[in-house]
Amino acid sequence: MLELRSITAGYTRNAPVVRDVSLTVAAGESVGLLGPSGCGKSTLARVAALLHRPDSGTLLLDGEPVRHWRHRAPRALRTTFGVVFQQARLSADPRLPLTDLIAEPLRATGRGRESDDRLAELAPAVGLTPDLLTRRPHEVSDGQLQRACLARALVLRPRLLVCDEMTAMLDASTAAALVAAVERYRASTGAALLAVGHDRTLLERWCDRTVHWGALT
Repeated sequence: MLELRSITAGYTRNAPVVRDVSLTVAAGESVGLLGPSGCGKSTLARVAALLHRPDSGTLLLDGEPVRHWRHRAPRALRTTFGVVFQQARLSADPRLPLTDLIAEPLRATGRGRESDDRLAELAPAVGLTPDLLTRRPHEVSDGQLQRACLARALVLRPRLLVCDEMTAMLDASTAAALVAAVERYRASTGAALLAVGHDRTLLERWCDRTVHWGALT
């Protein structure tokens, strides 16, 4: 279970974008966080995924308080989470072919020997054909790159996925395919999901429950 209790967070001293927000995601649950652009929901998602340290408040994972964020967090804790961001091109190293992009977390955690097997599983699961895997980000479409970013998020077999506006910049068919890939992964692993977005219809169809940002503050 993931619990965010009274989180206040921001990027400038004395100017938080998230103020006293609490949210819970139970084991295996899918929760949609709905809110307009600029409200702070992406910052809260980064806190939840241990990518941004809050100014105050408590994050608990399975009842245990988290004390460190980013590279200071223990590896076993960091790899609990898989994250997909809205803008794939900002989160992908432009120098890497998609094979290396997807395998990057494995190599970073000393598990590079698993790369071939995981790529063989994940590429078809997210809709990437073999010819695309040798291409670099500038040689593929936004949708194809986001498929690779989803595969990268799944490669360490996380038990909690954070999808921050994952489908916002994609056409309807690609968005549906990525949501389906996430749900297949969750069905096979029991992973939980925090899906952040501003599309009420999508979140209500996708998630077990949807929480409006205004109800958190």
